[in-house]
Order: sequence, then structure tokens, then C-alpha cells
Amino acid sequence: MAKGEGAESGSAAGLLPTSILQAGERPAQVKKEPKKQQQLSICNKLCYAVGGAPYQVTGCALGFFLQIYLLDVAQVDPFSASIILFVGRAWDAITDPLVGFCISKSSWTRLGRLMPWIIFSTPLAIIAYFLIWFVPDFPRGQALWYLLFYCLFETLVTCFHVPYSALTMFISTEQSERDSATAYRMTVEVMGTVLGTAIQGQIVGQADTPCLQDPNDSAVVSEGVNRTHSTTSLKETQNAYLLAAGVIASIYVICAVILTVGVREQREPYKTQQAEHMSFFRGLRLVMSHGPYVKLITGFLFTSLAFMLVEGNFALFCTYTLGFRNEFQNLLLAIMSAVPFLILVAFMESNLIVTYVVAVAAGISVAAAFLLPWSMLPDVIDDFHLKQPHSRGTEPIFFSFYVFFTKFASGVSLGISTLSLDFAGYQTRGCSQPAHVKFTLKMLVTIAPIVLILLGLLLFRLYPIDEEKRRQNKKALQALRDEASSSGCSDTDSTELASIL
Repeated sequence: MAKGEGAESGSAAGLLPTSILQAGERPAQVKKEPKKQQQLSICNKLCYAVGGAPYQVTGCALGFFLQIYLLDVAQVDPFSASIILFVGRAWDAITDPLVGFCISKSSWTRLGRLMPWIIFSTPLAIIAYFLIWFVPDFPRGQALWYLLFYCLFETLVTCFHVPYSALTMFISTEQSERDSATAYRMTVEVMGTVLGTAIQGQIVGQADTPCLQDPNDSAVVSEGVNRTHSTTSLKETQNAYLLAAGVIASIYVICAVILTVGVREQREPYKTQQAEHMSFFRGLRLVMSHGPYVKLITGFLFTSLAFMLVEGNFALFCTYTLGFRNEFQNLLLAIMSAVPFLILVAFMESNLIVTYVVAVAAGISVAAAFLLPWSMLPDVIDDFHLKQPHSRGTEPIFFSFYVFFTKFASGVSLGISTLSLDFAGYQTRGCSQPAHVKFTLKMLVTIAPIVLILLGLLLFRLYPIDEEKRRQNKKALQALRDEASSSGCSDTDSTELASIL
């Protein structure tokens, strides 16, 4: 991630034509020293960064384990599981722009404009998250149960994450400070993905999930002692999932408290009186017509979609295709998707040691492929502000639609992948799977993500905002802030300055 330069105090004079700044006209305003911006402390940056952990911890736990949980623990049939995964992701995608629009219309309170959403969504979100991992006693309504609480949790976590993402623009007006805070956030989010995978995987991995040696003769296998052992082991596995959910919910609450206490939301200092309160569709049209934004979200779409495919099917892939039923939770700690790993496991024989070595060596790249595009989004928003200086309140729309397309596409991919397993003949709780299922899993975890990652990298090559462009935008925005905050600057000249910029 390219780091911005330190705070620069350049005047707006160099950006204005001589028709505005004439000799002898308000010379004191041109030479006036700009107001020094308050620097963020390391404590502030750490508190802000910790707020990114809940989304990553819960997202990794759901992404890696929800599919295998629905199929082998809750014993939902593959078709119903595909509906749950698709509708849940699609609903999550829809709620992002809706929540973003609602936030953009929120009024400023003593807690800020974004913080109230974070505070009040947290307790409801952890309740919904816990109930996702609870197996109800009514088998006929299980699919509806999981669909309801999955959609509810995704809505509530959106009410947390969209304002938190938009908070990047309101913790400081300095680009260098926002870059630094984003770097802290990226570090914590990478740690959050590992933490969520570790907690869920290690706790669940200690339980002995029962399987049927012959899925077509389950009535015989389940009789007598075998049936008692199977029922007891399944109950232990269900309790393990609940324990993991409780631990992750506790982390969610702790991180939300640290974020609320340690971060102060700031007002944007250079909003002009002519700033427009635009409608949702007009704001959406302006945002989606911004070229750098379209290129960024398209590249992010393909790279994140590749990660989602691996994430959703990796547990099943390790269990049935590679045959590492008792090791997949440890492998998840070593891999977060990378092209060299995917190429190697696509063609190698099942070998546990080689899998570990390659996963550790290649897993680092997911931070750059999946998380670093978030650090590029503030640059896109700054570029938009310079081209649309009278359009305010669009930050939540930028951040919410940034994830809308990826979430919707991931919902489609997970739904299709689960349906593909159903068509291939997936056997619920089977100790082994047919050859068609193993081949399908290999294609979903290797070939498809490789193609998507390469397409995403090709699109990132077209991204137009380089370091030189960032510096130019930084200087122009600083000039706009200095001129707008100057007490001697008239409303007319401020409007003309914004139009020229």
C-alpha cells in the first residue's frame, strides 16, 4: 500500500487563476498559515483498527464452516443448504447499499453520525450469530431457522461494518493519517481472519464428528451401540460449534467497546453551504459513473470471488478430496488462498506434509489480494470529491456498494457450488464421497479461483490513480480545506474555488 506524504501546508494560490487572486486583493488570505490538523495517536489508531476484527472473525468462521456445518452437523439437505447460502449472501449484498443510504441520511448526534449504528447493532448481532450455530429440535423447520437468523445476522453486521468502513474518512482529514490508520486496520483484519479460523477450527476440531461408512445403509449402521455413539458424537459436535460461537461473540463485543471508547468521529471541515442533499438514485448514479471506482470494484470482485470459492469449499475439499478429515482445521490456519498453492494441490497426490509447507509459503498473499484494495478506496473517494465538490454524504454509498457486488456474486457462487455438489451426488455425513463429488470440489477450490484471480489482476492494471495522482489530489484537497476554513473567504469565492478544483 502506497503511503501518503506528511501533512502539507501548501496554499491554494497556486491552483487559482489570476482572475481570482489579483494583486493587492486580500493578500493576508493567501499567506495565511493553515490550521494545523491534530495527529492521531497510536492508541487511537489501534482502537480504530480493532473495530475491523468482528467482521473478519465472524466472516471467516461462517465462510469456512457454515457449509459443512449445515450439511454434516445440522444435516440440512444440499438443496436447502444452497438456498440458505445463496439467499443469505444475496440479502447481505442488498442490505449494504440500503444501510449505506440510511446512514448518509442520518443526523449528527453527540456520538457522531456513524457511531450510533455501531453501538446499537452490536448486541442484536451477537444474539443472531449465536443462534446460527444452534440446532433446533424441529427438523422440518430447520432450513427456515437458519435462513432467518443468517439473514438477520448479515443485516446487523452490515449495520456495524458499513459505518465502520466509512469512519475511515472521518477519523482525520489528513491523508497520511488515514493511510496510517488503514495500515493498522489491515494488520488487525488479517489477524482477525486467522483468529476466527483458529477459534472455530480448533474448538470444532476437538469434537469427533460422526460419519456413516455406508450412507445407503444408514438404518443398519445406526442401530444399537453404533447409533448411540453416533448420536452422542453428533451432540458433542453441536456443542463445540456453540462454544466457538460464544467465544467469537465475546470477541465481537470487546472489539466494539474498544472502538467506541477509543475513536472520536470528526465532522468534515470543508463542507460548503452549496453542498447538495441528493437522492439515493442520483448519488448512486454519480458514484457508479466514477471511472476509478468502477475499475477498483471490478478487480476486487474477481479476486474476492476467488477467495470466497476457496473459503466456502475448502473444508469439504480437505475432508473428502484430500482425505484429511482430522486435519482440515489446522490447514485452515496455514492457507488463505494463493495461486501457487491452488496450482500445486490441483495436480499433486494427497500428501499432508506438502500441503502444509505450500500453504504456509503461499498463504501470505491473501492480505494483498483481499484486504489491500480497501486501502485504495479512500483515494477514489478523494478523487470523486474533487470532481464533484458539491456532492456530500456519498461516503457510505461508496463503501456499501464496494461490497455489494462481491457479496452478491459470492452468494451466487456458493449457491451454485452447493448445488453442484448435490448434482454430483453428495452424501450427507458420509465418510467418503463419490468420485464426481471429489472432482467437483477440486474444480471449485483450484481451477475456478485461479482464473478469477488472473482476471482480477488484469483489471487492477487499469486502475488510474497512481502515487503521483494521489499527491496531486492531496494538495488540491488541502487547498480546498484551507480556503473553506478561512474566515475571510466569501461564499462566492469558495464556490468558485471548488468549481475550479
